[in-house]
Parts: sequence; C-alpha cells; structure tokens
Amino acid sequence: MKRYLWVAIIGGCLAAGSNVYTAAAPAATAPVPTFAKDVAPILYKNCTDCHRPTMFAPMSLLTYDEVRPWARAIKQRVSRREMPPWHADSAPGVFKNDPRLAQKDIDTIAAWVDGGAPLGNAKDLPPAPNYNDGGWTIGTPDLVLTMPEEYHIPADGLVPYLNFRIPTGLTEDKWIQAYEFRPSNRGIVHHIVASAVPANSQPNAVDEAGGGRNSIGNLVPSRPGVVLPQGVAKLLPANSEIVLQMHYTTNGTPQSDRTSVGLVFAKQPPKQVVGGGGGGTNNTFVIPAGAANYEVSAKRKLPEDTTLLAMMPHMHVRGKDMTYIAHYPDGRTETLLSVPRYDFRWQTTYELAQPKVLPKGTELEVIAHFDNSAGNKDNPDPTHDVRWGDQTWEEMMIGSMTTIRDFTPEASPRRSLQQ
Repeated sequence: MKRYLWVAIIGGCLAAGSNVYTAAAPAATAPVPTFAKDVAPILYKNCTDCHRPTMFAPMSLLTYDEVRPWARAIKQRVSRREMPPWHADSAPGVFKNDPRLAQKDIDTIAAWVDGGAPLGNAKDLPPAPNYNDGGWTIGTPDLVLTMPEEYHIPADGLVPYLNFRIPTGLTEDKWIQAYEFRPSNRGIVHHIVASAVPANSQPNAVDEAGGGRNSIGNLVPSRPGVVLPQGVAKLLPANSEIVLQMHYTTNGTPQSDRTSVGLVFAKQPPKQVVGGGGGGTNNTFVIPAGAANYEVSAKRKLPEDTTLLAMMPHMHVRGKDMTYIAHYPDGRTETLLSVPRYDFRWQTTYELAQPKVLPKGTELEVIAHFDNSAGNKDNPDPTHDVRWGDQTWEEMMIGSMTTIRDFTPEASPRRSLQQ
C-alpha cells in the first residue's frame, strides 16, 4: 500500500507541471537613475541655492562634473538627513523653509550612486537654475551699501565687536522688503547685526548694537538673505546711516574683509511692519564645568496680541537643544518650536508656514540645554564654568522671534528712531 501511495504522490507532482522543478524567473531589475533625468532636478530644487560658485557652501553642485566627485559623500549626507540641514522636530509643512528631502528623493540619490553615478543622456537635463543676480539670493538689490574701506584682521587673538557706519544717501523714507549681507571674506565673519541710526548722530555702543534703534537684520551662519512676506516691510528712514556690528574671528593667518549689504525696497507702504523681541532670553546663567545637560530657561508675558512669523534659537558651541512653549491665557499649552539637535554651524531661522496669533497674556517659555562636558567635541574647555559672553567660547541663550503688527502712520517705527 505504501508503495502505491508514494507513486501517487510523485505522479501527482509530475502532473502538476514544470513549476515544481523550475526556478522562478528573476524579478525585473529597476533601471539605474541617471544624473540628467533623475538627480539633477533634485539638486536644482533643494541644493544649488547654497551649492553654487557665489555662495558659501564648500562646493558647487550645478553640473555633472562638479557633482560626480562628491557622489558618495552626497549619498551619505542625505541618507543620514544631515543635508539639507534642518534641526527642528516638526511635521513637513509646519515651516515654509523646511528643506528636508522626501524619502523617494533620498532613495533616488542612493540608487544613482550605487549604480555607478551615471550621467545618462545629456538631452534629459532640465534647464539649470538661472542665478543671474550677481550672487544675491534676494534678487538684484535696489541699493548696495559697502563698508568704506577694508578692515584687516590679525592672525590670532581676540577681535572685539566693531561698528562700521555707512551713509545711505537717501533723502526719503524707504521700506525694506528684502536684505542680504555679503562679506568679502565669509570665513572670518561670525555674525553681523545691522541697524539704522540718524546720520551724524553721536556713536552710542548700546544703540549701535541694535537696542533702541531701527533694526535692519542680521547675518548668522547659513542665513545670508531674508525676503519678507508680501505686504510686510521694515522702515529705513531718510538721512540715516547703516551701522554694521561686525564679529570677526581669527584663523591663524592675517585676513581682511569689506562687507556689503544689499536692500530690496517695497514699491508701496506696507500693510504690516516687522517687530522683534525674544520669546525668552537669559543672561544670568552659570553652566558648571563638566555639566553635560545643564538647563537654562526664560519666560515673558505678551502685553498685547502678537502675530508670530518666525523663531531663531541662538546659543554657542555648548548648545544642545531649545524649545519654545506658549502658555495661553485659557490654560492651553502649545510647543511652538522644538530643536532637539541644535548645531551652532547652522543657526536656522524657522519660518512658520502660516503666521500664528498669540493672544495678549500668553506666557512664552524658552528652555535650553547645554553640554559643557568633555564629551562635547566642540567644547573649547570643559574644565571651566561658562557664563554669558559675546565670544564663541562663552555662551548665549536667546530665543529670538520675528513678529509683525499692522502699520499705521501714528505708530510708525520712525517715531522711535527720532526719540
């Protein structure tokens, strides 16, 4: 009986057809992406604003010959989501300047590199972005103001903050729609703070640092230019001078710089004007030597309804994270911004996709953590307590905000400039 059973089983298998004995056909191999057809559009959309000859990124990514030597490094950085740089913990769409790549774009770049990084058919290349703007990210400026002469920076040592005055030559008020700073030597410029003061007024260290005067804007790493929303502007009064507060850093060899600022003017008076202020600033902290997760916080209550446009955390090399929290009058609490991976090299301004109205009485809380331990590879000295200070080896805790308010001639920023 057993003999007949085995024969039946074997016979049944044979009758079932050749699928029992023939290996399945291999799946079709996906074609290797090419630079021309698949990768160039991703780079043009997401990378070349910074990675082009006139900008501050270390290499240009406009052409295949420029990109090919960096192919494996590009794959590594985008796969780790280190590029494009973004350090906020937020869902896509919350911030309008969120540059993060979609996963399909990361997969395309990785497959292109793994497939040998081919050029493909050059006819598939999309038109390269047209940056016919002299290198300006804001477009061609209406007015370019330049430091009167070059400033020479020593090879080493501490360079104190310096203020350079530039006459505007304007005989009528102008409204600034966009601004951008262009150092001639980016490698030694840590930051710039610009403000407007009356022409020929007496120098005042507090005013020239930005307090009590018309703020124009600032430059920090990764942020050369700012374009304000349509209908929003900043006042540049007639008969004023621009003061550039320059923070230079030495690098071991003598250097020089002559910075310019480009301004684009609105064609008509704005509906809203830009305000400032901090979500919270704390300058009384002492970070103990060796502390790996030291918390510093600040709070302030809004005296009026405030429309929030953007937030920019600012710390130095020991900064780890910063969170902005709104405690509303009705008892609700909302996290406005969480930056769990703060990086001093990329001080991003996080621009809300939609302006947010914070009602009068809202308490803003900003919480930051600092790593003053030997485990922080950027820490210049983990053996000393650290306090507030201007220099990079000191620390700051600033939760700055960009706000707007409706414009009325009675509340013109010019009035504060004339006081």
